[in-house]
Amino acid sequence: MLVIGLLVLGIMSRVVIHVPNFTPVLALALFGGVYLSTRRALVMPILLMIISDLLIGLHDTILFTWSSIILISVLGMYLRSHKTSLNIALGAVTSAVLFFVITNLGAWIAMYPKSFLGLQECFWAAVPFFRSTLVSTLVYSAVLFGGYELLASWIQKTRWSKVLLSA
Repeated sequence: MLVIGLLVLGIMSRVVIHVPNFTPVLALALFGGVYLSTRRALVMPILLMIISDLLIGLHDTILFTWSSIILISVLGMYLRSHKTSLNIALGAVTSAVLFFVITNLGAWIAMYPKSFLGLQECFWAAVPFFRSTLVSTLVYSAVLFGGYELLASWIQKTRWSKVLLSA
């Protein structure tokens, strides 16, 4: 149930008109890595990307985009045993930086001259998008992780806990 909800949220956030790069996708990958089983943590964000990319259009940097999403899920898996508010916040920042670096290396390879000047031009052109990526990842991580923990602590006191909290 949780996986389907995360998938729908992620797909809709990419398909519906939004501020460029302001989506919960990176936060969803990090969250999934922490709370879902290993298999689901890896499959859910890639499935989200495949479906939404098919809906909004394929692009030359898919390998880099999808790879960064997988790495963010793996980072979430690491955070399972190191889960503190500070580590989640640092994980969100790291996720945004990883996504920025990996996807812009892909953009450089696909669209810019293969020189240091081309690399520099690529990264400078991407800086305005990084702010949205960073802020959205921090905001959505706070909402997802904070909301889940609050809801889980409340649900644990009910008879529905085994059904609702299973990943």
